[in-house]
Amino acid sequence: MTDTEVLVIGAGLSGLAAARALQASGVEVTVLEARSRVGGRTEGGATADGTPVELGGQWIGPTQTRMYALVEELGLETFPTFNTGEHVIQLGGSRSRMASHRGAVPKLNPFVLADLFQGMTRFKRLADRVPLDQPWAAPGARALDNQTFETWIVRTLRTRTARDYFRVATEAVFSAESGNLSALHALFYAHSGTDLEGLLSTDGGAQQDRIVGGSVLVSEAMAVGLGDRVLLDSPARRIEQHGHRVSVTTRGGEIFEADRVIVTLPPTLAGRLDYDPILPSWRDQLTQRLPAGSVIKLYAVYDEPFWRQEGLTGQAASDQGPIKVTFDNSPPSGRPGVLMGFMEANDGRAAARLPLADRRAAAVACFVRYFGPRAASPLEYIERDWMAEEFSRGCYGAHFTPGVWGDYGQALNQPVGLVHWAGAECSPVWNGYMEGAVRSGEQVADDVLSALS
Repeated sequence: MTDTEVLVIGAGLSGLAAARALQASGVEVTVLEARSRVGGRTEGGATADGTPVELGGQWIGPTQTRMYALVEELGLETFPTFNTGEHVIQLGGSRSRMASHRGAVPKLNPFVLADLFQGMTRFKRLADRVPLDQPWAAPGARALDNQTFETWIVRTLRTRTARDYFRVATEAVFSAESGNLSALHALFYAHSGTDLEGLLSTDGGAQQDRIVGGSVLVSEAMAVGLGDRVLLDSPARRIEQHGHRVSVTTRGGEIFEADRVIVTLPPTLAGRLDYDPILPSWRDQLTQRLPAGSVIKLYAVYDEPFWRQEGLTGQAASDQGPIKVTFDNSPPSGRPGVLMGFMEANDGRAAARLPLADRRAAAVACFVRYFGPRAASPLEYIERDWMAEEFSRGCYGAHFTPGVWGDYGQALNQPVGLVHWAGAECSPVWNGYMEGAVRSGEQVADDVLSALS
């Protein structure tokens, strides 16, 4: 049996940020990580020539102050996402090119554009009224929470193209269909990360910057600072509270005792652990209602970013799948050329059932549709199916289904005895993002320090 003051389950950004803050305050902390690596839903990969690629979360942008500060503290650097030229837009059966400086709103016919503008204006007005610490207290919260976002879209937008814009945006932000989440959650989430346009934008938005060498370097650097207190290949199986102490048993039968435990697993995975005593119904039922998004992140690698020569940013947005959103993910040097795409929501779930060769062919066909015949022959194809990852079972984060904020929202961050909760889904600011994960970890570290004192 191993004894420690605080035990953290999960060595993603949230768990490592919590452990780092606790250690800095003189608390003895141990981190249990199920995988053979740190980083959680951030993961590093590489092309055949060794160029780093991010298989998981990767971007940071304005107002994500903790991530930028952490990057600087750890001696890392950022570089801007390539965003020079024009985006490819395919909506409503038509194809166009849109200058990157226009932000996230495409050039459309005046009637559709007016409809989209009024929809986005109404969305922002509602989102700005959602209290980030208590979304269930927003004006009209019950009605908004009891309807899907798809219902809100159909009731608010009048044109098919404007509705499709919101649907594609939902897939891009949540890796879920608009019918999978509540309207209140969509509003909260946008407000949590500034606004909807900011979540979709590159310059000045959530996709503005990348970390040189890959975002996983943040977790790896934090883990180095924690030394041998991070234990890999140690998946937690059972949490048992007894008196003023709590014990965690791993799948391998190791037992760790602590004064407090911080669980940073995605909510649905946290609900799969064994608890003694069992979780209160309000907490367990919350975890049953927070599914992870469905996404396959993939790359096609070329000798050079040929799309730049044609005045394109490498960014595409379309209402036709299976890849509806793409980015230029080439390294700072510009070579090799790397196109990145997402198969999300229903497209991702359908693609996951295909053989790898068929999925690759479907991905390349999308790149050809957006960027022309030169995209037909990539040097290599790389993918990560996050739905198949045992210790994630989906990405980017969890989404709140209808009724959850109103019925269970207060349970999200409330400790259960000696067990505390943290993670990207637990942050009121930049919920679901790397920024939110770090903020949540640091906040729960403060809560645990107060409890211990």
